[in-house]
Amino acid sequence: MSDTTAIEFVPLGPDGRRFTEEYIIRLGDADEKGLLRLDGAARFLQDVGTDDWTDTGVQSDVTWVVRRTSLRLVEGGRWPRYLDHVMLTTWCGGTGAAWAERRTNFDFENELALEAVALWVPIDLAGHPVRMRESFFDVYGEEARRKVSGRVTLPPVPDDATARAWPLRNSDLDIVQHVNNAAVWQAVSEIVKSPVREISVTHHASIERDDDVLLHDVPGALWLTVGGVVKVSARFHEL
Repeated sequence: MSDTTAIEFVPLGPDGRRFTEEYIIRLGDADEKGLLRLDGAARFLQDVGTDDWTDTGVQSDVTWVVRRTSLRLVEGGRWPRYLDHVMLTTWCGGTGAAWAERRTNFDFENELALEAVALWVPIDLAGHPVRMRESFFDVYGEEARRKVSGRVTLPPVPDDATARAWPLRNSDLDIVQHVNNAAVWQAVSEIVKSPVREISVTHHASIERDDDVLLHDVPGALWLTVGGVVKVSARFHEL
């Protein structure tokens, strides 16, 4: 069972801040069939979230890191393809003590195609979580006070899972010196091919520059481990 079945994809309401930006599916985002790869979708989600936060004009000393991202194909929706123009609309779906939920819709030709919900945590320069501040609600509105859980599950790696090495590259690292969220989704794309019905990827701990990473998988699930410790897990339903 995919983690997304327990996650609420709250609809876009009439109030509160929302941010919309257009993206084009380029060669680096598409697979050999011309379909948007999952890591390409993760990059778009990361970029629209960053652009939204920048557009607010809020001066902040925190960095946002993702804890979990869930993506699903809507009923009757078409999976984006090479050169499609997609409109991403993002807004805050709720918050907890030290985390915020970001909802994002992918629209294609004025029809909803994909929905995403991500749990993000603000951290300080020392890497410690920071409690939500009133300035956040000044920007995202009272709707952002909807309470969401920050709890994530840690499914164990089964004994019969296939394992292979997943070598890291310098280009996988980001400004906080961890393997970037979208780079982790490249590992996911090694196992899971577009399109999917739904997928949920959880970051239990960061992957560091010199880590020796193993990629494990069984039908419907995968894990990234370092020294036997699960760093990332994913559940998915393919079409």
